Amino acid sequence: MKKSVIAKILIPSLTCLTVFVPSPAPAQLLPQPWVSVGEKDGEVTYAAGVRVLDFGFEVGRGPEGATGGDVLKFFSLPVISPYLGLGWYSEDQGVAVSGGVQIGATDNIFIGAGYNSVRGFNGQLGIKF
Repeated sequence: MKKSVIAKILIPSLTCLTVFVPSPAPAQLLPQPWVSVGEKDGEVTYAAGVRVLDFGFEVGRGPEGATGGDVLKFFSLPVISPYLGLGWYSEDQGVAVSGGVQIGATDNIFIGAGYNSVRGFNGQLGIKF
């Protein structure tokens, strides 16, 4: 009788511990900065961005001196993070759309590739803190 009472108490207790023990939060609280170099219409384009909590902001310079910024939304998957963005650029370029992917190369470094309708195709290199 004593063993069955202990088993009836122990099994639900262990189950509750595994269900209700706090796990690490998946939210990323430290920013992840990156730099980007690309090409559009034979001109080199530049950008720098930062990602926090699956949102990002990127500022860049496109052909003919067009400068602007993009707001990005990341979709976090285990190793790869695709993103979509919308931005505004000067020099009569107007609205820009962007998309791409960032991949964790190591624990602290990630690489990426993307396309921006104003700045063209680009490669990215960034760090995670």
